[in-house]
Amino acid sequence: MKSKVIQVTGLALTIAYAAFIIWIYATEPRTFKDVANSAEVAAGTYQINQEKFAAGHSLFLREQFRAARDEWQRADPAQGDARTQFYIAYSFYREGWGRVYYDQDLFKQGLEAANRAANLASTAPLTIDDPNLNMHTVAELKAELEQGVEQSWSDVNPLKVLRTRK
Repeated sequence: MKSKVIQVTGLALTIAYAAFIIWIYATEPRTFKDVANSAEVAAGTYQINQEKFAAGHSLFLREQFRAARDEWQRADPAQGDARTQFYIAYSFYREGWGRVYYDQDLFKQGLEAANRAANLASTAPLTIDDPNLNMHTVAELKAELEQGVEQSWSDVNPLKVLRTRK
């Protein structure tokens, strides 16, 4: 009877160890802090640094978009907060928007961040109540970024100069 218990315990420990190894390979952490962050995200206890988020938001309002993204990335190192990823995507949109042309690289990076925000907010739709923004949902932002990435004949329209940034 004791040998059965030892065998079952050994099998359970082996399966748990294999699951841990697979999880490590799937999340690809580079440091032990990354391991801790991804474990917090998986457990649902992940919190962003609110001070760094607020610092990034104030930089965003002053149109210092790269500095704002740096602060938000420090506030959300695990990229596990939908609201922070939304603001990162919005900063890519604002920096890449031009009256005559869009910066394709910035819009593509913004689209990646918007997709992360959409995936993180898949259980409930994310709505940002910020009066400084003209787009308040991930869907609106994704539509603008996708439109900017697509190339069409409307890109050569001279009336494009009259449009406003959202």
